[in-house]
Amino acid sequence: MYRTATLLLILLGLSTTLVAQSTDLWGFTPENAQRQLALEAKFDQAINVTNFDAWIKELAGKPHHVGSPHGRANAETMVRLLREWGWDAQIETFYVLFPTPKVRLVELVGPKPYKAKLAEGVIPGDPYTAQPGQLPTYNAFSADGDVTADLVFVNYGVPGDYEQLERMGIDVKGKIVIAKYGGSWRGIKPKVAAEHGAIGCIIYSDPEDDGYFEGDVYPEGAFKTASGAQRGSVLDMPLYPGDPLTPNVGATQDAKRLERKDAPTLMKIPVLPISYEDAQPLLAALRGPVAPAAWRGGLPITYHIGPGPAKVHLKLEFDWSLQPAHNVIAKMRGSEFPDEWVIRGNHHDAWVHGASDPVSGMVAVLEEARIIGELVKQGQRPKRTLVYCAWDAEEPGLLGSTEWVEFHADELRQKAVAYINSDGNGRGYLYAGGSHTLEKFFNQVARDVKDPQHGISVLERRRSASMVQGQDMSSLELGALGSGSDYTPFIQHLGIASMNIGYGGESDGGEYHTNYDTYPHYTRFKDPGLAYGVALAETGGRTALRLANADLLPFDFQRFSRTVNQYAEDLMKMTDSQRQKFERQNKLLAEGAYKYTTDPRQPLLAPKPKAAVPYLNFAPLQNALAELKQAADNYQAAASKANLTQAAQTNQLLIQAERALTREAGLPRRPWFQHHIYAPGFYTGYGVKTLPGIREAIEEEKYTEAQEQVQILADVLAGFTQLVNMAAAKLK
Repeated sequence: MYRTATLLLILLGLSTTLVAQSTDLWGFTPENAQRQLALEAKFDQAINVTNFDAWIKELAGKPHHVGSPHGRANAETMVRLLREWGWDAQIETFYVLFPTPKVRLVELVGPKPYKAKLAEGVIPGDPYTAQPGQLPTYNAFSADGDVTADLVFVNYGVPGDYEQLERMGIDVKGKIVIAKYGGSWRGIKPKVAAEHGAIGCIIYSDPEDDGYFEGDVYPEGAFKTASGAQRGSVLDMPLYPGDPLTPNVGATQDAKRLERKDAPTLMKIPVLPISYEDAQPLLAALRGPVAPAAWRGGLPITYHIGPGPAKVHLKLEFDWSLQPAHNVIAKMRGSEFPDEWVIRGNHHDAWVHGASDPVSGMVAVLEEARIIGELVKQGQRPKRTLVYCAWDAEEPGLLGSTEWVEFHADELRQKAVAYINSDGNGRGYLYAGGSHTLEKFFNQVARDVKDPQHGISVLERRRSASMVQGQDMSSLELGALGSGSDYTPFIQHLGIASMNIGYGGESDGGEYHTNYDTYPHYTRFKDPGLAYGVALAETGGRTALRLANADLLPFDFQRFSRTVNQYAEDLMKMTDSQRQKFERQNKLLAEGAYKYTTDPRQPLLAPKPKAAVPYLNFAPLQNALAELKQAADNYQAAASKANLTQAAQTNQLLIQAERALTREAGLPRRPWFQHHIYAPGFYTGYGVKTLPGIREAIEEEKYTEAQEQVQILADVLAGFTQLVNMAAAKLK
């Protein structure tokens, strides 16, 4: 009660500042700022929430995974609508590998036999859950396999969990592991299991994470029922996303393809998701050590680790066929700079119905496109070309967007100003990640969008929530982008400034990638009244239109400089911390301290001695950052005095700014990822690693490589700084 009252007082106090703040726009002359704000007011007035409701019903009306009839029908529907609204729209199809299951079997063969149901129950009152044509519960890009072995519980199945198992003397080699969803992206779990010698992997959703432990289950509440299981891809996307058979080239019908045995991103062992109903008999049959407290979940059993005596038979067989991925691409030609593209996208494919993921985001994009079409018919065409996209085959591994980006790479490098992504939406707070050169710009967007629950800006609502939590957030800080949605090929492969936006935080549930992500579930629990669909359209529409109409492209280098400098400081602290940790560990090892766990009946094996952590020379990076700071300050000074109506040549330089943060050679052992500031972690999947070349080398104790990456990053930043200085000179 106290937290709620405090938040309301803060909201009321902060709301008084909004009017005075909302007249300046970064990158616009005062006169053009007023025109832009008037345009946005018309945009907001034209939003029709009944469109959101109708389109969610239609697009999520049937299962529509890649290659499905309703997936094709949805693409055709969107093209028809976009053409009616005045867009040059077409379907661009790629042919991608998409395996679907022919055989799925999980059975406990001893000590007490149990055959997993592997089926989600029909929900009374939700007819969508009984529809035919649903993909069964499975993990796309699992290996075929028929294996029987003792079972081992590995918690979330991340590298740290295997370190714990090693200290307990438990080896998973030749075993089947069972892991909880969570802790990392799902594809990391079988990847790490295979690296430790496991021959199969089962993943289940524990009720502690998104089932009855969190709240009432569907249909009484939003959370996962006992039979629900999370589908999803286990493609090794930290190597490269997209079609596994056509890396770096678009997967057209005649594209040269790898043999499946040679595709490095395909999983090496069989892996399958199951429900907690099916998981409980397997986990209950385990013995061996009791799991550490942090590993235990919400099932009414004692969590043991094993191995055995539970023995499991896992059999999987797939149809490894190519399927058409239908991307919808719509263009609205710019009036002044048609060869400068602002790209907006959301995917349209789903694992089943996908009312929340992705349709709730897709319908906001459609409403933005409809209104922009109306404004153009009224004579208000954007200065730059807008490209609105509905991606197919995102769920199996960003296939549709990646193939389009790879196929059009040369043109995109020349023309793309920025990419704006969304991927599902719900009630709550604004969440945004992206290129930190866009952080100042996006703060103004967030400042000018009203929160539908409280009537203040979505920026102030985020700030208020942070203050209640004891955080001093003077402005919205963009999260760094890892992976998990369609921005990945744009920013991390081509170096196109990108953003990922959406609302949430008050729309938790257990429907993710299940049969229960339906229209009734979404409209009851995720965004009743669809008010945050409206907020997303207002946010995405403003972002796209301001980038399209700005006199000077609104990139800011001061915030970027500060952020990267903080990343570098974190790296230096991390290196010192790792050195101190290893020194303490080696000291305790020498003293014989590693003998037992907290239970002296369970011996704890000593960790292996660690090599000394050297003192890395960060001076090249520190010098590069100092020069970047000076360049950023110079650019800001020049931009504040420049005649913005004559910034066309400067804009051409600014378009290339993010490209300067890439190297064609890419990151160590994964050249597809070329951005040197942001990348998904090799062992986090979706989770970002900032300054990834250096950071991951330190984490993996490859200190010679880390030192090499320090110099490489310094050189990358020097090239970026040179471009910023050139842009400042053009403005002067």
